[in-house]
Amino acid sequence: MPEAKIKSVQCLSLAGLHRMSYKEWGDESNPRVLLCVHGVTRVGDDFDYMARALASDYRVIAPDIVGRGRSDWLMNPQLYIIPQYVSDIVTLLARVLPDGERQSVDWFGTSMGGLIGMGLASLPGNPIRKLILNDIGPVLAPMAMQRIGDYIGQDLRFDSFDEGAAFVRAVSQSFGEHSEAEWHKLASDVLRQDKDGKWVRHYDMGLAQPFRAATPERAEADQAMLWAAYDAITCPTLLVRGADSDLLSAETAKQMSERGPKAQLVEIPNVGHAPTFIHDDQIHIAKQFLLG
Repeated sequence: MPEAKIKSVQCLSLAGLHRMSYKEWGDESNPRVLLCVHGVTRVGDDFDYMARALASDYRVIAPDIVGRGRSDWLMNPQLYIIPQYVSDIVTLLARVLPDGERQSVDWFGTSMGGLIGMGLASLPGNPIRKLILNDIGPVLAPMAMQRIGDYIGQDLRFDSFDEGAAFVRAVSQSFGEHSEAEWHKLASDVLRQDKDGKWVRHYDMGLAQPFRAATPERAEADQAMLWAAYDAITCPTLLVRGADSDLLSAETAKQMSERGPKAQLVEIPNVGHAPTFIHDDQIHIAKQFLLG
């Protein structure tokens, strides 16, 4: 099985410089690049299964978005927002895309990773050739956002890995059915042991600050901007929805299939937010869209 190389790129924010780590699979000289971007509390390791399945066709890149995993934390947590993430991705693409006039990249974005992809794909001259949005759209259900915000901000420390893994599994039940080995990996990817021997989650607790600063008025304005971004997308787009998702409603998914890029819609039964694309049947959905 192909294994990933771990690399990093230096990025810029208003607070200064920071390093963004990323995993890379496949032939570095392959001009066909797939960028896989994770959800708000996850990491690039989430794509290990899918990357291995696609590494013979693509050079697969999976970053840890700043504030998470192997990447640096920002000096100013108010900058944990989509525009900063889009800026970091542009820097990453300048590093990984081959030189030439027709630079392009395919994009797979889960949840937050899909919002970053929407932001980039809406810009004139953007390099995205095909876009997969995994259980995300311009309308974010308020109750789901509150659930995610509450989860992000809990500064928890566990006495053992098993205790931490049980917590990760409990808050991730919406991912659907997984084997014991798969649950172990989903937990080990996001748990770290601190200097005191406690097991903690991998990210900066400051990620919760933009969620706490949200207001109904800001949410309404953000939704309008997200719809404007979505409507500006022109590349072929696949929207994957967990049939039981509490973040992306069936109504919003239907609207997304009728406006903007008129996304092709696929629903995955018995899964909520969000499909993990660990299993072969889910990976096949992505592979068929990207390579078909």
